[in-house]
Amino acid sequence: MSVARQLFLLQLVVLVLVIGAGTALAIVDQRRDSDETTRRAVTAVATTFALSDGTVEALRSPDPTAVLQPQTEQIRAATGTDFIVVMTPAGIRFTHTNPELIGGVFSGNIERALRGETFTETYAGSLGPSIRAVTPVYDGDRIAGLVSVGVTRAKIGDQFAASLPTIFAVAAIGLAVSAAGSFLLSRRLRRQTLGMAPDELRQMYEHHDAVLHSIGEGLVVLGRDSGDTANAEVVNDEARRLLDLPEGPVPLAALPESLRQSQDDDSRDEVHVTPDRVLLVSREPVTWEGQRLGTVLTLRDRTELQSIMGELDSVRGFAESLRSQAHESANRLHTIITMVELGRYDDAIAFATEDLRLSQELIDRLMTAVHEPALAALLLGKVGVAAERGVDLTVTEDTALGPVAPLSARELVTLVGNLVDNAIDAARGAMESPGEDAWVEVTVRQEDSTMVVRVADSGPGIPADELDKAVTRGYSTKSGQRGLGLALVAQVVARHGGTIHTEPSLGSMVVVEIPIEGAAS
Repeated sequence: MSVARQLFLLQLVVLVLVIGAGTALAIVDQRRDSDETTRRAVTAVATTFALSDGTVEALRSPDPTAVLQPQTEQIRAATGTDFIVVMTPAGIRFTHTNPELIGGVFSGNIERALRGETFTETYAGSLGPSIRAVTPVYDGDRIAGLVSVGVTRAKIGDQFAASLPTIFAVAAIGLAVSAAGSFLLSRRLRRQTLGMAPDELRQMYEHHDAVLHSIGEGLVVLGRDSGDTANAEVVNDEARRLLDLPEGPVPLAALPESLRQSQDDDSRDEVHVTPDRVLLVSREPVTWEGQRLGTVLTLRDRTELQSIMGELDSVRGFAESLRSQAHESANRLHTIITMVELGRYDDAIAFATEDLRLSQELIDRLMTAVHEPALAALLLGKVGVAAERGVDLTVTEDTALGPVAPLSARELVTLVGNLVDNAIDAARGAMESPGEDAWVEVTVRQEDSTMVVRVADSGPGIPADELDKAVTRGYSTKSGQRGLGLALVAQVVARHGGTIHTEPSLGSMVVVEIPIEGAAS
């Protein structure tokens, strides 16, 4: 039995018991009120009749019964009482509802009335059990007689029974309304608990909790409330590690902005870049009976894989550069050999010397000006790769960079290599005809205490809104593709407190500025 049904039945039992007990108390209270109302009524009739001047005068007359019997019967019928008895101080009746009992002795207590007290009692008299009031009739200071007014228990019971349908109707309405409210609450609870039984909920919690803490993927469950003040409903240990989240409730504002956006969109293996990691994020809806209850985010760490792929791309680029240079060297060597065979020795020497001079000048300049050998080798390799792809890559004369602590060689290669690769792709993609010039210009230098990297190209450039997207979600100028180049660059920049922005130039330009520790200002 589901939690909702159990709660409904338990509430129904409690409601029946409570309303039944309330009804019983209401019946007892109504009975007590009926008796109290009867006592007040008979007391009022008795004292009023006793204080009447006509009553005293009738008691003085030779035949009190002839005067008082018609009066008492008229008053009895008007007040709804069952008897009005006028008697002597000795208890001899002058009046009675049953004329045959006139002259007989009053069956009841009169001692308190003879002491001048008005009182009520329940007594089984000649008409059966009744609630009666007894009061003295004064003639001056002397008690001339007594008056007793009463209502039988049978009549009180009939009046009480007439009020019971109202009590039961109110109790039934209360039970119906309470049961309907309990049923609606049960339906709501059923939706919230997915119609599961307590044991099923307990087992599901225990199993899911164990699974959530043991799986290798990050898991974040978001509810329907997407406000920044709302909390994520579930965050497992791996998700806290990948997103660097603290223990305890996790507000949505603590999640990376890219994960909070477009929560209604479903996606698979979408790339998200945080300051420290590259994550693959999948979104799946949580639905129940056609209604969306929330969203499940699964996170997979791609940082190490991306790092390895980046190194592989660098090695592949170096190999491609070596292959290009070997191919170009073979062409030049064939040219020189042919010149020698033709006897044009001076031209062969001039050709070989000029080619060696240009290449050596670039090598000497970069190896002297750039402190990090990996960065110098990267720039030299990119020149060859760009040339093979028909792009003229220029390393500006003012390129010069000393030690750039705390950036590592890998971070420098990631930063500059991805910017140059993006620029080469953009410049080559912007060529509308084979004869059109495609160029890239790279500057890496230190300005005061800041390392500045400027990469300009002949491509169309990146709009500001696209740049913001690129640094968190990946970006590519190639149709149908998503790249991580700028996202990885932004990751390095954010890690070291730098900035990345675009500037207008002859084509497009991306500028990165990163503070250098210990640099002279």
